[in-house]
Amino acid sequence: MLVVEDEPNISEAIRFILSRDGWQVEMIGTGEGALDRIAAGEPDVVILDVMLPDLSGYDVLRTLRVRPCTARLPVIVLTARGTAAARETARDAGASVFMAKPFVNSELLSVVRQLAGA
Repeated sequence: MLVVEDEPNISEAIRFILSRDGWQVEMIGTGEGALDRIAAGEPDVVILDVMLPDLSGYDVLRTLRVRPCTARLPVIVLTARGTAAARETARDAGASVFMAKPFVNSELLSVVRQLAGA
């Protein structure tokens, strides 16, 4: 499980929720770092924030979708902008699931389990 989130409080909360459920969680705070990490070995699921300090989450997602090896990688897009426009942008970029912050812990776990086939 790879969490791409630059806000330490949010990434730590996600790590705690997922680790408590038995998932191995790795955290990265930049889009470039996420692309490098995913290229080194594909995680089961990526939880991807939209607002990152270098590349946007949408740019990361578009890059993943054009690469044959990551075109089907399950990606949950997380954003504080829960607008219809943000949802549409995430869908068009290739998001598997769109979730607005603040998220419900049980909903995040349910989506992760579903995407990972667990």
